[in-house]
Amino acid sequence: MVEKFLTVPPFECAWREDLKFQEAGRGCVAFDAFACNDVTLVFRENVGSQGYHYKRDSSPHYTIILGSHRNRRLRIEVNGKTVVDEAGVGLCCSNSFQSYWISIYDGFISIGNGKYPFQDVVFQWSDSNPNCNVQYIGLSSWDKHVKYRNVNVLSLTHSLMPLSKRMFFGDYQIEEDDVATYKQLHMDYDKWGLNNFLESWDLSDMIFIVGPEERPVPAHKPILAASGNFNFCSSFVITLPNVSYPILHALLHYIYTGWTQIPHEQLDLLRALSLHFQVMPLVKQCEEVMERFKVDNKLFDTGKNVELTYPCIGPHRSTLPSLPVSIQRLGQLKLSGQYSDVDIYIENYGFVARVHRIVLSLWSIPFAKMFTNGMSESMSSEVTLRDVPPEAFKVMLDFLYDGQLNEKVIDSGSMLLQLLLLADRFGVTFLHQECCKMLLEGLSQDSVCPLLHVVSSIPSCTLVKETLQRRISMNFDYFISASTDFVLLDDTTFFDIVKHPNLTVTSEEKVLNAILMFGMNAKELFGWEVVDQLIINSKPEVLFGERIQLVYDLLSFVRFPLLQHSLLDKLQNSNIVRHIPVLQSLVHEAINFVEHQLGRPENEINARFQHRRSSYKELQYICDGDDHGVLYFAGTSYGEHQWVNPLLAESKKITITASSPHSRYTDPKVLVSRTYQGTCFAGPRLENGHNCSWWMVDLGQDHQLMCNYYTMRQDGSKAFPRHWNIQGSADGKSWRDLRVHENDRTTCKPGQFASWPIVGPNALLPFRYFRVVLTGPTTDTTNPWNFCICYLELYGYFL
Repeated sequence: MVEKFLTVPPFECAWREDLKFQEAGRGCVAFDAFACNDVTLVFRENVGSQGYHYKRDSSPHYTIILGSHRNRRLRIEVNGKTVVDEAGVGLCCSNSFQSYWISIYDGFISIGNGKYPFQDVVFQWSDSNPNCNVQYIGLSSWDKHVKYRNVNVLSLTHSLMPLSKRMFFGDYQIEEDDVATYKQLHMDYDKWGLNNFLESWDLSDMIFIVGPEERPVPAHKPILAASGNFNFCSSFVITLPNVSYPILHALLHYIYTGWTQIPHEQLDLLRALSLHFQVMPLVKQCEEVMERFKVDNKLFDTGKNVELTYPCIGPHRSTLPSLPVSIQRLGQLKLSGQYSDVDIYIENYGFVARVHRIVLSLWSIPFAKMFTNGMSESMSSEVTLRDVPPEAFKVMLDFLYDGQLNEKVIDSGSMLLQLLLLADRFGVTFLHQECCKMLLEGLSQDSVCPLLHVVSSIPSCTLVKETLQRRISMNFDYFISASTDFVLLDDTTFFDIVKHPNLTVTSEEKVLNAILMFGMNAKELFGWEVVDQLIINSKPEVLFGERIQLVYDLLSFVRFPLLQHSLLDKLQNSNIVRHIPVLQSLVHEAINFVEHQLGRPENEINARFQHRRSSYKELQYICDGDDHGVLYFAGTSYGEHQWVNPLLAESKKITITASSPHSRYTDPKVLVSRTYQGTCFAGPRLENGHNCSWWMVDLGQDHQLMCNYYTMRQDGSKAFPRHWNIQGSADGKSWRDLRVHENDRTTCKPGQFASWPIVGPNALLPFRYFRVVLTGPTTDTTNPWNFCICYLELYGYFL
C-alpha cells in the first residue's frame, strides 16, 4: 500500500513527469487526497523543484487550495495573490481518501468533489486575464503532510461540454441536437435516478392513502424498506388519515432525492412521521434544526421553507450511494428475494436472480423503458436476456444494489471488458465510467491494441479510445513491431493513429511498413521489401483488397523527404513504386526535395517536409568509450556546447543514484566522468529480503530513450560481475528487463570495457529510468555484492 500513494511533506511540492496538460492552458487533473486540510495544487508554465513552495514563487502560476484556513475555505491564487476566498467547510477528509478534480480551460477554472470529472461541481471562476500557458501540475501542501493517489491528467475538448452530454445508453443515443426529445425522455444520465420515480405509478407496488380526502400516493416497497421500517406486512396499502399530503410528500421527497423542504412550523409533524417509519437520518436533521430554532428563533424567516439535505457520501447523484437508502438493507432484500417483482434468466444459462425492477430502473434508462413500455417484459414476472455473459451480469447486478465495483471480483481484463459492454448496453453510466477507469489503470503494452479493437466500436468509449490511440502513436515502433495486433483495428482507428499529431517513430520507413502490413491484413511482421517481391506476380488490388484506397490515402502521411537518400533511391527503383502511382509520385517528390530542395510550392508548411514534433534522435553505438551515447550527449546540453560532466553542470540534465549511500568510492559522477577510476562500486542493500546492488540513471522528466546498446567498464578490482540485468522503467518503480545476463564471463580484466546489444520488443519501448542491477554474486568472495563499474553509457533512440 505504501507504493500506491505519494506523501508530500509540508512546504514542499511534488512534480511528476506525467502531470502535464497535453495542451497548454487546457486540461483536467483528477486525484484522491488524504488530508485534514490544505490540499494544494499548483499550475505552472514550467516545472518547479521539490523544495518549491507556492508562497515563494514569482513566476506565473495558479494555486488552488482546498480546505484552507483549517478546512473552512476554498482559495484560488493568481501569481501569489488571492482572487477567490470562499466558504467551503469540510472540503477535506482526515480519515480517508477523498476524490477531487480540477479543470482549467483558458483561465476558466472548475473544481469538483467526486470521482468523475465534470460532475459534482463545487466552484467555478473565470480569470479576466487568463494564463493560457500553464501546463505543469505540482502536488503541494501547507503545514501538514498530504497523501495523493490515483492522479490522472485528462485532456479537454474544445467545447467545455460536460462528459454527460457525450454519453450513450445502449441503443438509446443522446444527440445534443435533439435537446427537446432528450429532455422529454428524461435521458440526462446526470439527473436520472430514483428522483424520476418519486410519486410515480411506474413500477410502484404500494400506495399511501393520505388525509381525510384519501389521496392516493404511489411508492415502491424495496426503496421504503431500505430507508426505514414501513411494516408492509401482506398489504400493499398504508392508510394515513391523520397525515396531510405535504408532510408525506416531504418525507418521500427526502427518501427519493436526498433533500426536502418544509415550513419550519411543520418540522415537528415531519419529525413525527419520520420517527413513525424509522427514517432516522431525517429524524436527526429535523431535531437539529428544531434545536437551533429554540436557541435563536430569528434564524428562520416566517413563511420561509427550511431545507433538509442528506449528506452525500457517494459520487453518484440521484442514485443509491447519495440517498438515505441503506445499501445493507437493500442487499438483504436481494439475497432474500423479499418484495422482488421480476426473475432474471439468461438464454442458454438459466435463472440468475430475483430482483426489483425499481432498483434496476433507477440506474438504467433502458431497463426502465423495458419495464414500463407495455411490452411483454413489463407484463411478465420473468425476463430472459440474450447474448449476456452470466458472471459479468451478476457482477453488474451487485453494482446496481450497492453502487460499488468489487475489485476482488474483477480478476481479469476480460471480465472488465464484459462489464464495460454490459454497462454500455444497459446504460449503466457510472459502472461504465468505473470500468473505463480500471481498464486504463491496469493497462499493459500488450493489451492496448486488443482493447482498442473492442472499444473503438463503442460510441460511449470515446475518451478511452482517444487515450489508447495516443498511447499507440507515442510508442509506434513497439506496437507495429511486437505483434500484428494492430492490423485488426478498424480502418478509421488506424487512420487516426497514423495521422496523430503525437506520432513518435524512429524512421519513416516504419510508418510505410505499418501501412502496407495493415493494408494486407498481415498475419506476420514484414517490411516493404516483402511487398516489393509479392507485387511482381500480383496486383495491388489483390494484395490490399478492400483496403486499397485506404492504403493510397495513408501513404501521403509518410514523410518520405525525411528518409535517407540511399533508401529513396532503392524505393524509386522498386517494383512497388512502379505498380502504385501514388507512391511513385511521393518518392519522386522526396528525391527532388532532398537533392535540389525542390518541393511543392507549399513545402514550407506541408507536414511531409517537416520533422515530427516528437522525433527521436538516433545515438548509435560505434565503439567502447565513444562519444555517441546518451550520457555524453547530456554533457553537451544535447549538442549546445562543449562536453562537461553532466552531474557537475550548472543545470543538471541527468541524475545517477546507487543502491548504497554516496561516499568516496560510491560516487555517481564517476560513471559519466570519462576518467578511469580504480575503485568505484555500488554496495548492496536489502530489497524484498534479498541483497541487491545497482546503479540507476534518470534521464529527466522531459526525456526518454529506446535503448538498443549499452557499455560498462570494470573498475580496478577483480570483482567481475557474472549475473546482472539491465532494466528500464517509466516511473522508477516498475521495471522491465531489457537484457538478462546469466553466467556472463565477458568481463575478465580490471579496467575492461564491455558492450552488449539490446534486442526484442522491450528495446522498442521508451523509458526515462535505466539501471544495471546485480542478480548474483561477483567473483570477489570478500565483497561479492559490490557492483564495481566506473563507466556506463547508453545508446539508442533519444527523445
